[in-house]
Amino acid sequence: MTEFNLITTSFNAKSTAADVVAGVDLTGRRAVVTGGASGIGVETVRALAGAGAEVTLAVRDVEAGRRTADDVTATTGSKQLHVAPLDLSDQASVAAFVAGWEGPLHVLVNNAGVMYTPERRTREGWELQLATNHLGHFALTTGLHAALAAAGRARVVSLSSVGHVETPVDFDDINFRRRPYDPAVAYGQSKTANALFAVEANRRWSDEGITVNAAHPGAVLTNLTRHMSTEELDAAVASGYEFKTPEQGAATSVLLATSPRLEGVGGRYFDDCNEAARYVPGGPRKGVADHARDPEAAARLWQVSLDLLAAA
Repeated sequence: MTEFNLITTSFNAKSTAADVVAGVDLTGRRAVVTGGASGIGVETVRALAGAGAEVTLAVRDVEAGRRTADDVTATTGSKQLHVAPLDLSDQASVAAFVAGWEGPLHVLVNNAGVMYTPERRTREGWELQLATNHLGHFALTTGLHAALAAAGRARVVSLSSVGHVETPVDFDDINFRRRPYDPAVAYGQSKTANALFAVEANRRWSDEGITVNAAHPGAVLTNLTRHMSTEELDAAVASGYEFKTPEQGAATSVLLATSPRLEGVGGRYFDDCNEAARYVPGGPRKGVADHARDPEAAARLWQVSLDLLAAA
């Protein structure tokens, strides 16, 4: 694997989305934020809209999306907000969103996700967390590839998680057909997939001016944690997690989507508004694991994803 000089910024874990976008002018740029009606998605939308971008909230709950759009307009003055239905676990919904998009796309923040869900499967038989967190976003982003290329300088942000350190992608049983289902393992695998997507998408598309990076937003108490028990949340606190506000949780995504410092930078993994160091097994649960930046695994996942979509 290629070693990089880690990119650092003046921001940190305490920085907010508003902090990192201050002074950035996004006038004339168009953005899509999946899951833009809840959690850190709301603050991602607010920061992008506040900087002048035209933002589409791609959401399962359209009414919640409209309420969020109204709130963002009230706080930023921006009226360049749109709401469109998108259920990432439903490939027909993803295809409809892609078909409905017109014109260039400058920023795509793949923010939506599910976490620690009970064992559930999509119509195709795919495990829900992989289907939503990775395959849905894979289909969306590849479907919007032409729009991203048309923008000239486009950025894609793939939200991963430190949970990826728990497991690589199990290519022999990616949908838990044979191994016992474990919500945490399934989540970790999907988040590794999000990081690997950034590696391979950037390799394929950087020559077209499209840069793709992965982000760990940090621990934020949002609706994402609804499937975690009180004991699991307590254990997370006991292990040293410092929970962020949604405004802080959105900061790394917004940094990757907007910072002039990151022009032309891609295929990397960031946390706390800086490029992450290598995760050392057995050490602190922080950084990026080797299996989440392995170019061979990234290329293999891309082909497996194409094959799954083609067979759907």
